[in-house]
Amino acid sequence: MIDYRGKKVVIIGLGLTGISCVEFFMAKGVTPRVMDTRINPPNVDQLPAVLECHFGSLNQKWLLGADLIVASPGVALADPLLNQAVEAGVEVIGDIELFCRENQVPIVAITGSNGKSTVTTLLGEMARNAGWQVGVGGNIGIPALTLLKQKYQLIVLELSSFQLETTYSLQAQVATILNISEDHSDRYPQGLEQYQAAKLRIYENAHTCVVNVDDALTKPKQDTNAHYSSFGVDVGDYHLHKQQNTVWLQAHGEKVLETDKMKLSGRHNHINALAALALADAAGIPRSSSLAVLTTYTGLAHRFQSVFKNKGISWINDSKATNVVSTKAALEGLAIEGTLYLLLGGDGKSADFSPLLPFLQGEHIRIYCFGRDGQKLAQLRPEISQCTDTLQQAMRLLAPQLVTGDLVLLSPACASLDQFRNYEQRGNEFAYLAKELG
Repeated sequence: MIDYRGKKVVIIGLGLTGISCVEFFMAKGVTPRVMDTRINPPNVDQLPAVLECHFGSLNQKWLLGADLIVASPGVALADPLLNQAVEAGVEVIGDIELFCRENQVPIVAITGSNGKSTVTTLLGEMARNAGWQVGVGGNIGIPALTLLKQKYQLIVLELSSFQLETTYSLQAQVATILNISEDHSDRYPQGLEQYQAAKLRIYENAHTCVVNVDDALTKPKQDTNAHYSSFGVDVGDYHLHKQQNTVWLQAHGEKVLETDKMKLSGRHNHINALAALALADAAGIPRSSSLAVLTTYTGLAHRFQSVFKNKGISWINDSKATNVVSTKAALEGLAIEGTLYLLLGGDGKSADFSPLLPFLQGEHIRIYCFGRDGQKLAQLRPEISQCTDTLQQAMRLLAPQLVTGDLVLLSPACASLDQFRNYEQRGNEFAYLAKELG
């Protein structure tokens, strides 16, 4: 633990993470300065009156005069003013680094382009089922620093590439990168290799690394002293075993659970289950608890979630599909009786949408595009696409055409921030309109 008293601390960003950082330092007897590039940031009412605040931009004088800057994950380290501070010798870290310096509890650390929230939540449920006191947070739910306020036997952290960029002291008991695919192109101008480098930081000083054998990008680049475990579709310590018409989860050569007995459906979710099982075993969670959870866990809100069914028409909310690979996973192996009405759109973050094209073939699909990159998405198959400004307009346009057997899927392949606060708000809007229109 570090004594921060006497340090000039600046916190950038007033989301939930920023507020947790303010609370952390105030409890340590340190009064930080706070800034946010937004003119009217959220949570201002939660700040102690004693704090100095600067809104609408970054305050160069404060940054250069600081001993320590704690930057929100949403703040790019490439920002010229932050770079100036680093060059001037100012330490720049994130909330996960603060957490790691204080934490004494074993950590399971999970990152990846897709599936990390599902796997993180699954693992937390497995530990709870075993009667463990477990804290789950980080990039999902509770900010990591808030977890320091209670005693736990295990902490499960979902970590984004942005969080890992500013983390140096993580020593996970178990760490995994579930998969790596192009994402956040706006934040990583040097491309996939730069994004991968941020993800790979999760393995540093880990006791056990759990690697996806089907994705070479998830393999550590340097040899470490860590133990290794692996998962994959057909190979790996944990993989899928097909026997006649039955698919099993297999662990170290042993068939442990039929996928038909799981509530989660789709091959991508079966892979998530394998990863969670590998992590749970490495963390010492009893296998019986892990398998029990896999038979009852129904998945996350906004992740391929059935929100309404009426007159044989299904409405599926996959708003959490904020990139191309997530949408591909939703479309892979999708079997429906009638026509698929696919809603795509939002802020594509400069992504290449062409990998979706193989999944958009056939006569029984119609595409409705909206938002900032709606026109770009519509060009994938213009002959079956329609473009509107908003999600609501798209849904009102498609609803009158629906017949029994059809499926409406919101799996946007884009971030939501062009028109919504977050993907949750987008998903809630979809669910509300599904019930109204269906």
